Amino acid sequence: MAGRKIPEVYLDLLSQPCRAVHILLSHNKVPFTVRTVALRKGENKTPEFTRLNPMQKVPVLVDNGFVLTESVAILKYLVTKYSIPQHWYPSQAERRAKVDEYISWHHTNTRPHTAKVFLMEVLFPRMTGSAVDGVKLERALAELKETLDRLESMFLKRQPFLCGDDITLADLLAVCELMQPLGGDRDVLSDRPKLQQWRSRIQSALGESFDQSHSVLYKVRENFKSKL
Repeated sequence: MAGRKIPEVYLDLLSQPCRAVHILLSHNKVPFTVRTVALRKGENKTPEFTRLNPMQKVPVLVDNGFVLTESVAILKYLVTKYSIPQHWYPSQAERRAKVDEYISWHHTNTRPHTAKVFLMEVLFPRMTGSAVDGVKLERALAELKETLDRLESMFLKRQPFLCGDDITLADLLAVCELMQPLGGDRDVLSDRPKLQQWRSRIQSALGESFDQSHSVLYKVRENFKSKL
């Protein structure tokens, strides 16, 4: 395979799905090149990036000329294409179906409800210069509480990870979303010991790749705390 280029990933590490892609690659030691796309600067709307992804969204994978958008498609492709352990996205039908089941639920539950808290507490006030809307924030937190209740009772149950005994793409996508409110110094799992233990197991399994991929979010948190 002489002349084959290593994958390029277009990312903004403040983006939850981008962090999931970054962690999967770095933890599994797949060589890759990061092309940073700063969403806050509008770099996703440049003509060059728009040609790559007309939807103007990250992440984007370019693998030897093959272009792929959408984080879940990218994650599944990487597990299939590269020497990444199969537990991330199992080949056995029933186990794979459980991962797909969570991911399907994730897009209308964990992702939007966690993101909304971050947007209302951190991003919107920063962009507009206005105070946090307490009523809307409380409503968002109530929606997130219902989602966390279901995450714990429907998926985690008494298992180490969301889909069984091994970490999968489901855990990776979920934890990256649930970390996001930390940008506003809010740990949404602070009163949920079972989910805290689950997060700790993920952090332990991922090692330094977890914190490296969340470094931008940690900086946002420190900036938020300095302005309180």
